[in-house]
Amino acid sequence: MADPEGRMLPEVTAESRAFWTGGFEQELRIYRCQACRSWIHPPVGACWRCRSRDVGPEVASGRAKVAAYSINHHPWFPAFPPPYVVAAVELDEDPSVRLTTCLVDCDVDQVEVGMAVEVVFDEQDDVALPLFRPVMA
Repeated sequence: MADPEGRMLPEVTAESRAFWTGGFEQELRIYRCQACRSWIHPPVGACWRCRSRDVGPEVASGRAKVAAYSINHHPWFPAFPPPYVVAAVELDEDPSVRLTTCLVDCDVDQVEVGMAVEVVFDEQDDVALPLFRPVMA
């Protein structure tokens, strides 16, 4: 599905529902294995580390660090006037868990690998998209 400005919205599934809707309660919900306590993303029905099927969403802190980024200068969609930053952020809870997202509320020239960021949510229809902004000192 797409919003009126052309942004493609995710398909919500039974496994991904908590992730895509947690933002309506200002919560970043990431799957976690109850057996080995590993964080899992994207959400799936079993832990890839220990193979336990006892997995489900848990609230993460919403804090992360920029692991990689790209600055886009092309006007692909009206909802995203350039320049904007597409980034991979690694969760503070487990740096091996990374989310691909957009960085907001920041000067694109100030973005750097290792920068501390925190989640904010963009509510669109039936999903709350997790975006990240720099942590204010």
